[in-house]
Amino acid sequence: MRCSNSQATAVDVQAQLPSLRLSLTQVGVTGVEKVIRLHMAGSDHLFWARFECVVELGTDQKGAHMSRFEEVVNEAIGEVVLGESPFRAETLAEHIAELVRTRQHARRAEVTVEARFPEHKPAPVSGIETQELYTLHGCAVSSASGTRRLIGVAAQGMTACPCAQELVAAGARARLDEEGYDGDEIDRILAAVPVATHNQRGLGTLHIGLPEGSAIELDATLLLDIVEQSMSSEIYELMKRSDEAHVVEKAHRRPRFVEDCVREMIRGVVERLPDLPDEVFVSARQENLETIHQHNVVAERFGTLGEIRRELDTGVSASQHTSRRAWLDATA
Repeated sequence: MRCSNSQATAVDVQAQLPSLRLSLTQVGVTGVEKVIRLHMAGSDHLFWARFECVVELGTDQKGAHMSRFEEVVNEAIGEVVLGESPFRAETLAEHIAELVRTRQHARRAEVTVEARFPEHKPAPVSGIETQELYTLHGCAVSSASGTRRLIGVAAQGMTACPCAQELVAAGARARLDEEGYDGDEIDRILAAVPVATHNQRGLGTLHIGLPEGSAIELDATLLLDIVEQSMSSEIYELMKRSDEAHVVEKAHRRPRFVEDCVREMIRGVVERLPDLPDEVFVSARQENLETIHQHNVVAERFGTLGEIRRELDTGVSASQHTSRRAWLDATA
């Protein structure tokens, strides 16, 4: 007797053998958007967030159970939105990665979270309150060996080009000399008057990676301050004229290349987070949107804190710069 449709047991097609016995590095869902509640700077905030959840798929499985990704994300979101103890972005990613790996019976799972959030801060002179938008990143890779976490922030600022400023200063010095000013007078004039140069809007990103079992909790607002202070000046969405003059003069008195910004971010991590262990991962990236060229410029440094500290102590270039991918995959 043939079974009716209502009596038939559903076939788990995803669990069948694939036609080609080849493992896949990543399989999962991306572009999952949610509103979440996270703990940051001593209080809880609502964020718009985008998730990506993937697992490594073995040679013996045709496909992942895609609906389980959404189930896990919803379950975790329920905990952090409705629960009494909201997570940080990186611990939320860790929580979801471990759940996904268990539910998918996967060797390895990776989850990334990108959240946009506002910060209210006063303009530098007028004190008028302005709302600035920043991006918070969380990432976690879970395997049988443990889970590694990344916390990251992205902020915008302003940079002033040192090279063009030197060229403009040289021209000003020559003209002042022709006008009869002596060398000491010219030096005083150029020290008193900010010298013009071309500017860029800078996009700075900083990531800190925490190894398995780490109880370290990092303050995202501190990381944001490190990023903003690495540039010639921070910027504000709303300013009075006095604020505009302050920002422009500050930037021109602190000219920095894109390379300078990355080095200053690294300096900020080393000096302001001195207790971080050597196995912590650091990635600093700066992109400057050029104003006198049609291209942009970019600089980046990544590696473990141990690699970076040894290079700073010795002045000798590190033999390797551990990449984010290599550092995360060290759990596998």
